[in-house]
Amino acid sequence: MSTPFPFTAVVGQDDLRLALLLNAVSPAVGGVLVRGEKGTAKSTAVRALSALMPEVDVVAGCRFSCAPAAPDPACPDGPHEMGPGVQRPARMVELPVGASEDRLVGALDIERALAEGVKAFEPGLLADAHRGILYVDEVNLLHDHLVDLLLDAAAMGASYVEREGVSVRHAARFLLVGTMNPEEGELRPQLLDRFGLTVEVVASREPDQRVEVVRRRLAYDDDPDGFAARWADEETAVRARIVAARKLLPSVVLGDGALRQIAATCAAFEVDGMRADIVMARTATTLAAWAGRTEVLAEDVRQAALLALPHRRRRNPFDAPGLDEDKLDETLEEFGSGENSNGSGGSDGSDDSGDEDPDPDGPDGGGGQPPQDGPDNGNDDGSSESSGEVPAQGEPSESGQAPSPGAGEQAPVRAAEPFRTKVLSVPGLGEGAAGRRSRARTEHGRTTGARRPRGALTKLHLAATVQAAAPHQRARGRSGPGLVVRRDDLRQATREGREGNLVLFVVDASGSMAARQRMSAVKGAVLSLLLDAYQRRDKVGLVTFRGSTGEVALPPTSSVDAAAVRLESLPTGGRTPLAAGLLRAHDVLRVERLRDPARRALMVVVTDGRATGGPEPVTLAGRAARLFAADGVASVVVDCESGPVRLGLAGQLAGELGGTAVTLDELRADSIAGLVRDVQGNSRRAA
Repeated sequence: MSTPFPFTAVVGQDDLRLALLLNAVSPAVGGVLVRGEKGTAKSTAVRALSALMPEVDVVAGCRFSCAPAAPDPACPDGPHEMGPGVQRPARMVELPVGASEDRLVGALDIERALAEGVKAFEPGLLADAHRGILYVDEVNLLHDHLVDLLLDAAAMGASYVEREGVSVRHAARFLLVGTMNPEEGELRPQLLDRFGLTVEVVASREPDQRVEVVRRRLAYDDDPDGFAARWADEETAVRARIVAARKLLPSVVLGDGALRQIAATCAAFEVDGMRADIVMARTATTLAAWAGRTEVLAEDVRQAALLALPHRRRRNPFDAPGLDEDKLDETLEEFGSGENSNGSGGSDGSDDSGDEDPDPDGPDGGGGQPPQDGPDNGNDDGSSESSGEVPAQGEPSESGQAPSPGAGEQAPVRAAEPFRTKVLSVPGLGEGAAGRRSRARTEHGRTTGARRPRGALTKLHLAATVQAAAPHQRARGRSGPGLVVRRDDLRQATREGREGNLVLFVVDASGSMAARQRMSAVKGAVLSLLLDAYQRRDKVGLVTFRGSTGEVALPPTSSVDAAAVRLESLPTGGRTPLAAGLLRAHDVLRVERLRDPARRALMVVVTDGRATGGPEPVTLAGRAARLFAADGVASVVVDCESGPVRLGLAGQLAGELGGTAVTLDELRADSIAGLVRDVQGNSRRAA
């Protein structure tokens, strides 16, 4: 087993380390979600945490890590008698994004259960993670059915495995840690709220600190064991501090004043539900224990708010996470009590929490990092405060626009308010990634039939299995009431659910769309469709056309908020090269079909249907459109034509594409006008 990178050797990232250490002290805080760009030591810090976790007492031989002092009475390996157990290190279990349901919750041997009545259960990752850490890298890419299972286990503290009336239950209480790159998409709100704390991490912009990062990484790669040995004393000190904080935690007093500040802060920032109040209370209490105090101060409440509230304030995926610290300070001061209303400790409120600690590096969020040459990374801006640099790169501003491609360009206009759209779906039955848009054969959903399993049996079709086994009972010598079942009799249930699609937006940004009120409505419609794509777990892409060319404004991605940023900063003007835009979209879909053949595409063309510029623009646009019809690509044209006189060009384009045309008004879910839900495509030729 390879030697992990020492936790105390991680440079900077004070808030990240503090959040992880608080959960190590009190898993009741609720876990950590780490958001940040690639290459910022997210995974390194999480994996290093497991070495600092105190050992756990378990019942010898129990696969479900029962505590010897209070064994689970329903443990599948039980019942256990109370008594001395054995100690082992706390586990850190990694959940792969592509894991199966059986790998997560465990598998039941259906054949033995039917033929012998034996519950032969193989534990899954939830059982392995009990009383330890469950780590999900790229948690935002986790499939919905696995997210549902995680939510159930986190809510009930137990995992249930049921297969055709045969069920197994075991305890599953773990520290949930997830890391993600926001560029690849956001989390479902239900799972986002399950994380107690969230941390934004970015790479330091200080050259000296970046030098230290490279120096330590190279030293570790050259000699992992030797590097870890040089940090052993610091690791031991932090481990001892975790144990001491755990012992002190029950003695920490959360006074009425601090509790009032917590409630007032959650109310002031309009967070949903009461989970934020509870998490803040637990976090503030743990911060006090980590600082060696038995009283919660205003600085603990402030730091708890910075860690527990930002991800709970998001109303939609286009809202940037964050907290107005001036408003936070005003709230704490207004509802503070005397000497505890200061709250001026900066974003690293934990820096003041360890004044009694003789180690000058121990009390900070880094958890005992030793001094180093050059600027100390413990006081760097590599925490959630500096995350403001990231959104600034994509913020729409006139000073940050791309160079103008030609004369007549108008400045970007803001999108109108988004609205709930009607469902657009791809016809037929797909087999793509799980989602919520189009019909597909999936592992989850309603049962539509049965077939022989093509590998391990995951979903038994009981009636079909009994029907296959029944004719052979006499030949197999059946003499009792039990059914004699062979492997050839087993039948896998086929299920139909929903898949996520690639929704490619092709947006007309030419001069014919440049009227400010009109373009605002168009952007509002696209923004609404992007929000719908986020909710339905789609990938999205954005192609624009104006002047003389079509341009890929955003390659297909799972990050709909990235598409929203590109849309917001989209300028307009110039001619209408409709054919160029369609051909560029055709190239994008061709490449994506090679990368992910199972994911079907839905093209949404947002235009008034005009085509200008170059020789025979209308003829060329028609030819380009017929390429999509020949490939069977499902498409819909959002008709943006306005005014009393309408030419109907968007409808003609939809006919060439083999798709459907809808107006902006018809796109609304509350519109009286009807909308064909399944986009008409060339796939109907087979009917």
